[in-house]
Amino acid sequence: MATVPPGIRLLVSFDRDQWYRALTFILTFLLYTSFHLSRKPISIVKSELHKNCSSVNELATIASSGSGQLPSLTSLHTDMDCSWKPFDKRNYKQLLGAMDYSFLCAYAVGMYLSGIIGERLPIRLYLTVGMLTSGLFTCLFGLGYVYNIHNLGFYIFVQVANGLVQTTGWPSVVTCISNWFGKGRRGLIMGLWNSHTSVGNILGSLIAGYWVSSNWGMSFIVPGIIIAVMGVVCFFFLIEHPNDLKSMYAQSSSPGKSVPTKKWTGENGHTEMYMQYEDNKAQSYDTELLLPRDSVCVPMQPVVVVKRESEPSAISFMGALRIPGVIEFSLCLLFAKLVSYTFLFWLPLYITKAAHLDAKKAGDLSTLFDVGGIVGGILAGVISDKLGKRATTCAVMLLLAAPTLYGFSMISEFGLGPTIGMLLVCGCLVNGPYSLITTAVSADLGTHKSLKGNARALSTVTAIIDGTGSVGAALGPLLAGLLSAGGWDRVFYMLMTADFLALLLLLRLVTKELTSTKPRPISAVELKEH
Repeated sequence: MATVPPGIRLLVSFDRDQWYRALTFILTFLLYTSFHLSRKPISIVKSELHKNCSSVNELATIASSGSGQLPSLTSLHTDMDCSWKPFDKRNYKQLLGAMDYSFLCAYAVGMYLSGIIGERLPIRLYLTVGMLTSGLFTCLFGLGYVYNIHNLGFYIFVQVANGLVQTTGWPSVVTCISNWFGKGRRGLIMGLWNSHTSVGNILGSLIAGYWVSSNWGMSFIVPGIIIAVMGVVCFFFLIEHPNDLKSMYAQSSSPGKSVPTKKWTGENGHTEMYMQYEDNKAQSYDTELLLPRDSVCVPMQPVVVVKRESEPSAISFMGALRIPGVIEFSLCLLFAKLVSYTFLFWLPLYITKAAHLDAKKAGDLSTLFDVGGIVGGILAGVISDKLGKRATTCAVMLLLAAPTLYGFSMISEFGLGPTIGMLLVCGCLVNGPYSLITTAVSADLGTHKSLKGNARALSTVTAIIDGTGSVGAALGPLLAGLLSAGGWDRVFYMLMTADFLALLLLLRLVTKELTSTKPRPISAVELKEH
């Protein structure tokens, strides 16, 4: 008899719950990857919406001087024609910043509502609708190129609508992953899982960069189709909570069914109800000892069902704010996300201008920032698990990020090698705290001991923290658009100031962690199912 292959032996060593846990991890990872994949194209396409047409102008000037004629009206407007109206004006940075702001402002406002709504609706259906509509609006932006639309209002409307529907994503996936994974090793698990943000940004950059120079409309249409397809996958396969499976298996494991059939007059004239056991399958030996194969009538005993405790209600907005640490981490994330999203929306354009690269090369190079972000998120999770100090871990990374940002501001003076290194280190230190706060910290606070086991607070707490962070995400790109007109140095001074403020907001929690007399690594806490 042949031996069982080691791969099969490995597969069968995992129990059913572990397989479903792995499915949830992978599926939610892919779902939110598609969200970020659909947000990234705008940062890649910016350099195409307003091109650096100086070389085209020089060629037109040489041609006109060689012919001895005055430049024609067409050559005088070459700079206008090679850019996409209405982004061909001198205030193009403000217009592009306004587009970012419209998306992120809608996202920030919608996030506060999304968590409250998400607590009261089935997560699977809520997330599916959000992904399908997000795919629709992402494709609509790309159709602006296909149908030659030059109305700024159209692009603003699409950005606002897309920002609102994308708020369905984060509270839903964090709630779902937290339902399946308890507090044990949460930092590591969430750090690995949260790399979907950087993976989505990388894929979005590569997809958008492939079409940006030839047909930038496809840079939006393809990601829009991808997120819509993932919405369908979500509808068919997402399991919100382990208890959903338990109820399903409890029903399917019933060997037969019982239906009331007869009434018999018992002793002293009392009427007793009997149940008939109908067996449609072969019975086991143990079952036959209790019930013979022939139909029998089993007397029913009166049973009083006592509800142990009422179903926990969804927490209110003010109730979530009263959870210790929610306000500090929310405000810290505001400034941390301001830095992260400024890089997300403006890094490719900055590399294009500072390093004098074309749109595709700048987009490809900007993915290294996200690679560093993956490492930073995992590193922050592992360290915070080991030490049991989330706030301290974030504070140290924020402290190290400030000088790194200053060094990155001089990218034009570096060669390619140092630039790659700076992108990786900067991505690690900027995205590490952002990743930790939005995942492990949010999950910890959403299941805080003050809630007394009410797991229905998780989506609301997550939405408050990420919604406050999204205010910073909206302000960062807008301020970058305004400040960059006076030089990129101003943008980096703004980023360093935001980084310092984020650090200040954590000082009370850091002091509390460092003076705590009960050091307890989070990794020591056992996994638990809610």
